[in-house]
Amino acid sequence: MDEMEMEQLFEQIPELLKSKRYAQLRELLSNLNPADIAEAAEDLLDEERITQEELPLLFRILPKELAADTFIEMNPDMQELLIRSFSDKELETMLDDMFLDDTVDIIEEMPANVVSRILRNVDSATRKNINQILQYPEDSAGSIMTIEYIELRKDMTVRDAFANIRAAGVDKETIYTCYVTDRKKLIGTVSVRELLLADYEDKIQDIMEENVISVYTTDDKEVVAQMFDKYDFTALPVVDKEDRLVGIVTVDDAIDVITEEATEDIEKMAAIIPSEHPYLRSGVLEIYKQRIPWLLLLMVSATFTGIIITKFESALAAQVALTAFIPMLMDTGGNSGSQASVTVIRGLSMGDIEFGDLVEVIWKEIRIAVLCGISLSVISFVKIMLVDRMLMHNDAITVPVAATVCLSLVITVMIAKCIGCTLPMFAKKLGFDPAVMASPLITTIVDALSLMVYMNFATMILKL
Repeated sequence: MDEMEMEQLFEQIPELLKSKRYAQLRELLSNLNPADIAEAAEDLLDEERITQEELPLLFRILPKELAADTFIEMNPDMQELLIRSFSDKELETMLDDMFLDDTVDIIEEMPANVVSRILRNVDSATRKNINQILQYPEDSAGSIMTIEYIELRKDMTVRDAFANIRAAGVDKETIYTCYVTDRKKLIGTVSVRELLLADYEDKIQDIMEENVISVYTTDDKEVVAQMFDKYDFTALPVVDKEDRLVGIVTVDDAIDVITEEATEDIEKMAAIIPSEHPYLRSGVLEIYKQRIPWLLLLMVSATFTGIIITKFESALAAQVALTAFIPMLMDTGGNSGSQASVTVIRGLSMGDIEFGDLVEVIWKEIRIAVLCGISLSVISFVKIMLVDRMLMHNDAITVPVAATVCLSLVITVMIAKCIGCTLPMFAKKLGFDPAVMASPLITTIVDALSLMVYMNFATMILKL
């Protein structure tokens, strides 16, 4: 839905709701996508064009299946508001129309009293399955899987398979890929396309794909999401340690994981503790707590830069012109390190780079650093001599000073790129998130090292 259509919707919904033209509003909403309805309701509530008391009424107007799909797309705050307004019968009806993995996702976001109410309004079998999934580690494949899939036996005919799909498929999250089991052990897969193209009397074991790619319940969910990208899956089977099929991960859940992990990496690379809530729904204190720890750490670590400057204070006093180039050296070093770290972090997260590639990565970054460093130093030398010395008539800037700056620039870029590429890889090897070793931390380290290089070159070349 484009912006103009969304704006028209914003105008119509409050008007129809307040004038109690519910049939017309139901017809309008019935033609919309659940995600668009959820977005519209969220924005209308934020802009106070509908009240919290009107939101449940708006939700009850929706057709039954559309209501469940829309509820899934809403943010946790709106979901909690609706759950508290539902009667037990309404809550039970909605939960019956939701897939198990979506119910689990909602439970994980709700406070304890709301969770208790949800669990009271599902049947014992569903409650058992929910509790089982909740027991898996938070970042595991088991935590994002659903148990709603089509299961076939190898001795079935295609006719039997279609009968099974028709009988059970209405309650399954996906029916395109069916899973063939023998005493619950996963032995093959068959797609609906293959079933449609086969004869009704063909046996499933004759047309199934036996080379099945699966994941274990304890596998990291980020690795699982990467497999969807690699193999172009729409669903991926999840097995236990005895290769028994226990669930599947669908592509929509994989996309959620990719989005979540990308957001988390961006926040860590910006020296922010990852947040569980969108920016506009996070309180000032919550955001403060996310940012202040890293700011304190980086501030303390940056004191090393001050110590180095103090140590070489006499050298700077003897050649004041050197001071003007400190920001340029530090910024260039930080930027160079950030380029290398972001590239390597991305490669690690995508599985393109492993720790075993360390030597190859360092060698490549050294060659890149040499080319970048020489290019920057040549341009910097020309700029210093033409602009700083000739145009600005600064006689304190001499060829030895320019040479000091340019040599320091080459070495700084080389050091920065080596640090930028190695720290994330060592972090990954030690079990930390490589995104932690990103721009702010690397910049702080490189700042100190670039100053040491600069001051030592100045001492040697200018005899300070």
